[in-house]
Amino acid sequence: MNARALYEVLLDTESPYEDVIAPWLAQAATDDYRARLRITATPHDRWWADNGDLLEELYALSRVSDFLLLDPQLPPYLLLFTALGMTPFDTLSPFDPFLHEITEVEQADDPDTPIEILGARWPGLMLGELLFSRAGVRVRAGAAHAERGVADRWPLYWTHRRAHRPTRDLSQGWGSNSQWSTDFRLDYRTPDGDLLNAAEDAPIDGRPDLHPDAPHNLGPDERLLTPAERRELLRHRTFLRTPAASSDPAWAADLFPFEWCLPAGIE
Repeated sequence: MNARALYEVLLDTESPYEDVIAPWLAQAATDDYRARLRITATPHDRWWADNGDLLEELYALSRVSDFLLLDPQLPPYLLLFTALGMTPFDTLSPFDPFLHEITEVEQADDPDTPIEILGARWPGLMLGELLFSRAGVRVRAGAAHAERGVADRWPLYWTHRRAHRPTRDLSQGWGSNSQWSTDFRLDYRTPDGDLLNAAEDAPIDGRPDLHPDAPHNLGPDERLLTPAERRELLRHRTFLRTPAASSDPAWAADLFPFEWCLPAGIE
């Protein structure tokens, strides 16, 4: 019993999604699937080092989530993920990039108007301290904080599918089996602070001990980003404003931020 099987059935079914999800959940209960997921609810002992299969299973579940959110199907969405032990949230104020994914920007006349949430398209989901998915929100903001056409339309990283914008994740470009070996991005909100992309360990500003062109250092395009832009990309999984290096979304789609991380207590 795994989420890939559920995803593939949902993709092909003409039945109501609940008719597919309910029997899958019944089987998952007998397989103690929910107990397996609970292992991931906190970053204890860097559990992912010895449980790569759980990273891949979380990723497969995120593909199910992405599919159900193409045209938000909230009853089956909530049926599935609450049954797996996740807690929905729809906190609308204040805007928090850890919790909120911008789906639409209403541009304020004053460029200095801060980001204000106008409403939610779907709730977010937490599994203990682990962020499974962010709430999709419509916002109003000045262009100095979030540009319409960038914050809501440029490529969204660590995401497989969205109806309204291009996406980039590490499954893309791989074969029908290999793509399912993709790891889920682990973001934790802990009492000591947020952990962003916790299973990775690449310094977001590169490694000063390596030559700039070394394979494990920042790539040439990533070096064109300012430190603030790199942090914006990691936190928001996209850009909020046009990067100084390029106004072309296709250029942004070729960036490789997937190994960046920010530990708790930093910034």
